[in-house]
Amino acid sequence: MVGGHYTYAEVPLFDGLFGAERNNYDKVGHFFQGFVPALLAREILIRKNVINSNIWRSFIIISICLAFSAFYELIEWWVALASGENSEAFLGTQGYVWDTQSDMAWALFGAICSLLMLSAPHNKQLRHITSRT
Repeated sequence: MVGGHYTYAEVPLFDGLFGAERNNYDKVGHFFQGFVPALLAREILIRKNVINSNIWRSFIIISICLAFSAFYELIEWWVALASGENSEAFLGTQGYVWDTQSDMAWALFGAICSLLMLSAPHNKQLRHITSRT
């Protein structure tokens, strides 16, 4: 909600954090852009019994999260093209040429963290649900 009040480039908490020249608040959003969809994709793939192998399931989940992140970056680009000279303010790149790539890297990191941190508790919850039915 903080990002909705300010633009990404102007969130006060992230101004000059750790000596950075740019405000990196958008990286928090991109981290969760991988973290949350990973759990949702995992839930769907397990409940629908799409993939039984844990390794392949994790690969597909990460791929889904990266596809979601890439599509978001395309939407940002399309809006930037449509808005013309105001595109820099919308994108929040702040002159960082690798912004799109780093955004997707944060989404990748979020998806991996989600799988590493939440897979075991998620499995436990799913076993609990299936044992009740």
